Amino acid sequence: MLLNELEKFELILASKSPRRRYLLNELGIKFRISDLHAVDETYPSELNKTEIPVFLSELKSKTYSGDLKVNQILITADTIVWFENAVINKPRDPKDAISILNRLQGKMHEVITGVTLRSANKKHSFYSHSEVYFAPLTNEEIIYYVDKFNPLDKAGAYGIQEWIGYAGIKEIRGSYFNVMGLPVQKLYNEFKNFITT
Repeated sequence: MLLNELEKFELILASKSPRRRYLLNELGIKFRISDLHAVDETYPSELNKTEIPVFLSELKSKTYSGDLKVNQILITADTIVWFENAVINKPRDPKDAISILNRLQGKMHEVITGVTLRSANKKHSFYSHSEVYFAPLTNEEIIYYVDKFNPLDKAGAYGIQEWIGYAGIKEIRGSYFNVMGLPVQKLYNEFKNFITT
């Protein structure tokens, strides 16, 4: 079983995201946490939508300050929201969060997470893609969500696991957990390939 095989390795999740920590823990994988230094998340303008989060996850991997040992695997990830051919970043303030959600409501947007696995002698990156369909929401509902949940740390200004996900998202095509920030089912299978090749 893969979980038994992974116990031979020390897994290091380099992320400040409590949602990524939660999801990896729920997968039953033992790991330790390492905070990343601040990363300048700028990327080349010629990258397409799936290349952007992969580039950023690899950038985060490069900023890890420790030297990886043979039995260590570093995990880094980045999630973007893609809407109308552009990246929707984290909101600057509550007013910006309300503006973003007013743009997203009643429409479909894409959530793409790039993940990088790196050991002392190899690196592997991949991405997961989900389509999220918002139901129409009133401005009052959006203000309620932003006031109560303060989603300033989230790309797209929302967390699918919060009230707005229950009340406002009518359909998802792809991984729900990818929208939370870590495609754990795909990660599980990518671990299989990473430790056996």
